[in-house]
Amino acid sequence: MIDIGANLTNPSFTDDREEVVAAAHAAGVTKIVITGTNIAESEAAVAIADGQTLFATTGVHPHDADAVGQNWHEELDALALSEHVVAIGETGLDFYRGYSERPQQEAIFAAQLELATRLEMPVFVHDRESEGRTFAILNEFKDALPDIVVHCFTGTDADLDKYLESGFYVGVTGWICDERRGADLRRQVKRIPDDKLLIETDSPYLLPRTMRPRPKSRRNVPANLPWVAQEVARCRDQSIAHIEETTHRNAERFFRLPF
Repeated sequence: MIDIGANLTNPSFTDDREEVVAAAHAAGVTKIVITGTNIAESEAAVAIADGQTLFATTGVHPHDADAVGQNWHEELDALALSEHVVAIGETGLDFYRGYSERPQQEAIFAAQLELATRLEMPVFVHDRESEGRTFAILNEFKDALPDIVVHCFTGTDADLDKYLESGFYVGVTGWICDERRGADLRRQVKRIPDDKLLIETDSPYLLPRTMRPRPKSRRNVPANLPWVAQEVARCRDQSIAHIEETTHRNAERFFRLPF
């Protein structure tokens, strides 16, 4: 399996990151893509990536859009050229939290899509309650981008329709394991074509609530990816092996990972 989104630069992993990665490998998670969410975190992700089992994305999350420095674009451009960087992102729009002003979110998002277009790199997208603006902006660039994944999908049926019709990949996290919030996703996941389905932990967030016994810590880790695969398989009436194999191939194709 491949975890397409893990925030291994999060401070919660500072003291035991190597052990967390080793545990993931032991659980069958052979590759992990470390998510970059701002310039500093992208630099850290690149520093951790080894190009064999650990890879990185570089980007500016919508939460951080208001905080970019004057030279952020040049800094991100340089980071994106690092040999172990496999996508631009995490980028997109988040009108749910609203930590950055909407016009600034959109400007930073569009600038990163322009960068991905120029470098011919796939894009790792965040979309939360953006009222269709994420898709509208992506739609302006989609024909020039190699591939797009909407990670940690939690949108509406209409959102999913637009993304699937445009051929985007869809990333599913432990949100699907949440009996309180995941009902829509458990229904929607059946509609995602086999060749567009990806799975992720979004560690240290979204600990799968289906885990038994429940861990003492609320910190999610890449080793918990099998619990996401298990729930996806259950909801799609497919075997766990099928989900593991299919999403693994999809991730290798999307990120152009070495086999």
